[in-house]
Parts: sequence; structure tokens; C-alpha cells
Amino acid sequence: MAPPVFLLSMLLTTVPTILCYPSSFMDLEDKARNKSSIRFLAIGDWGGLPNPPYITPIEKATAQEMGKVAQQLGADFVLALGDNFYYKGVNSVHDPRFQDTFENIFTADSLNIPWYVVAGNHDHAGNVKAQIEYSRLSERWRFPNYYYELNFRVPRTGSTLTILMVDTVLLCGNSDDYEDQKPRGPVSAVEANRQLQWIQKRLERSKADFLLVAGHYPVWSVSEHGPTECLLRQLRPLLVKHQATAYLCGHDHNLQYLQESGVGYVFFTGAASTMGGFVHAEVTKKRMDLTFYQARGTSLYRTSLPRRDIDQSDAEN
Repeated sequence: MAPPVFLLSMLLTTVPTILCYPSSFMDLEDKARNKSSIRFLAIGDWGGLPNPPYITPIEKATAQEMGKVAQQLGADFVLALGDNFYYKGVNSVHDPRFQDTFENIFTADSLNIPWYVVAGNHDHAGNVKAQIEYSRLSERWRFPNYYYELNFRVPRTGSTLTILMVDTVLLCGNSDDYEDQKPRGPVSAVEANRQLQWIQKRLERSKADFLLVAGHYPVWSVSEHGPTECLLRQLRPLLVKHQATAYLCGHDHNLQYLQESGVGYVFFTGAASTMGGFVHAEVTKKRMDLTFYQARGTSLYRTSLPRRDIDQSDAEN
């Protein structure tokens, strides 16, 4: 297997039934006249600290810049890709960390939009079910289950966007950042296989023009944690076979963009010296534009990914 092409590296229980959002395509609220795209932000590893003041300068700077970019360029929602609360998640649905690390930090009006959430390895050290239940208490925190599907119509274009939000910790196991740094295998092989089958079926049937998969662990990575062998073995073949537009993740505490076998791999957040970062995405009729932002306000890198050619793929198969 050829290695991935490196383009950018800077900066920075039992699982219940999953069908919580309708499988039909949803229309987003049209806040802008003649809007013809879907715009969103994505960020991972943003979860503050477990001791006062429960935030970091990186998180605060990133939140402020996210608010500015969302105001200037527009954002319909945010993807929060795990490690939402360092270092051991939350204890209960009433844990004050929800307020101290999330609600009281991402306060810009432009960020008062849905936040679609998945769990990371640090979240799984605590009570992920409590994070799911918090969806009932917050107007913008949307975490319906451990893994779930989002389907949107791109306004006024006829194009569609599907995002599969997956739990890579349930798939591959938890990891100890201070020891081996690698997932040690799923707690439940049955539940891991159940999710893998769910992902496979959703990818197989998807006719969306843009198909994203988002989780916490990376598939490919040139950084500290490196590639996740479990995902290379189980998820990567599905992404390639079914022409996924991109895989989005966190975990490595930097910004990267890699492309391999037609799939884009997108990473978020940042090292202390860079004050963090995030990605702004815009999905139009024919392409998805990705722009990497440093929390200091600098645009670092931009790339475009094309609409899937499903008809051609079906003809070849």
C-alpha cells in the first residue's frame, strides 16, 4: 500500500439503538437570502481542564476566532469531534463542566447553532451517556447517541450532504495518552462489530453528493499518535470503496490535511504555541471548500474536494 500524500501538518456499557435523526434529507434554516451552500465549523480536542478555571488560553482564543469566522463566513452548525472534557469527561448530566468549559466559553451569537458531538478517548474515561443526555438540557448540544447519521439538502442546488458521526473508541478501544498511546481493542467486540456493520450499510446505500465520516481517532496521521491500525484495517477500505469525500477527526492536537486514494483526511485543534485552530467548510453544488484557521486569525491552508461521481462508480461496479 502506498503511503498517504502529506500536504499539510502545522500547529497546532451497552449501546442503544441508533436511529435518532430522520434518515431523509433535512433543510437547514435559511438565515441568508439566496443562500446556496451549507457551511460548518469543525473542531476537536477542545475540552479545557478539570480544575479552575476549567478552560485554557487555547480554548478561549479558538472560541473567539470561531465566533468571528462564523459571523463573517457563516456557519449552520459545528462538528465537535471528541475530547470534549479533559481529562476524564463528565460525571453526570448536571456536571458543571458543561457550563464552565462549553456554554460559558463559546458565547458568540454566531455559535448559537447546533453542535453535533461525538466522544473521544478522554470522554470515555467518564460518563458518555451523560453527554448524550445533556442534549435534552441544551438548545445547541446535539449528541443523540454514540454514533448517528446526519442528512442535509444543500439549499437551491439539488445536491445533498451526509455525515456519519462515529465513535472510534467503541470501534477500537480506549488509549492511554501517557503510556502506549494506542487503542487497546474494544471493550465489547459485539458492539464494535454492530457499529462497523452500521457504518458499512450507511456507506453502501448513500447516494449523497458529499459523504463525510467524522470521528475522534485519525485513520492516517503523521503526528504523535500516528495512524490508527484498527481504522486502517476496518474503516479505510470502506471509505475508499464507497468514495467518501473526507474523514474528519481530532486526537492529534494539530492541523493536517492528507489525501490518499481519493479520500481527504482532515484534523483539527492546535499546540499551545499556536493558540489552536479549526476548520471552516462550505459545501456548494459541485464542491466542498475547506479552510484551516489558526486561532490567532490566520488562514493557513485551503483546499477543495469534488462532488462524488456515484453514477461512474456504479457503472464500474
